[in-house]
Amino acid sequence: MTRFVRVARLSIMGAIGAGLLGAAALGIGTAAHGQDQSAATAKDVIFARKILMGSVGENMDEIDTVIATGDIDLAHVRGHADSISVALMVFPHLFPPASNEWKEGVDRDPGSDTFASPDVWKRFAEFYKLAADGAKAAYDASRAQTKDEFKKSGTELRQVCDACHAAFMKKE
Repeated sequence: MTRFVRVARLSIMGAIGAGLLGAAALGIGTAAHGQDQSAATAKDVIFARKILMGSVGENMDEIDTVIATGDIDLAHVRGHADSISVALMVFPHLFPPASNEWKEGVDRDPGSDTFASPDVWKRFAEFYKLAADGAKAAYDASRAQTKDEFKKSGTELRQVCDACHAAFMKKE
């Protein structure tokens, strides 16, 4: 091992150690100050994912409109695609098992009750992959250099969204 590699490894290890020590001193570590997360309920996480999906929907509406009309202002719509990409990377993490509250034939509050099919939890790997595919299509759209590239990626994004909704969203 060359002297440079040893020095670099020591520097990296020192930086990691200092960061961990600083986090512990600030009380960020989980062992030092455990969080009582009992205040967050399944309804809270359902509401959070509804808010996130509402944002995705608004951004997707903009993308669908510009693709349909052909009036694609790349500087404008790339930002919408970027927002969707970030949201879809987060989205599947908002489905803890306790939030599987679907009940057939129940009067539902659209603001706080889930419309997620129990299939989300039964086929989570498929759900997760669709979210990742959507995030990638949105990311590609956000980096498009031409209107045709944007249209291609935006169309792929719409197809992934539709496939996910068909498989994992209850319509009732």
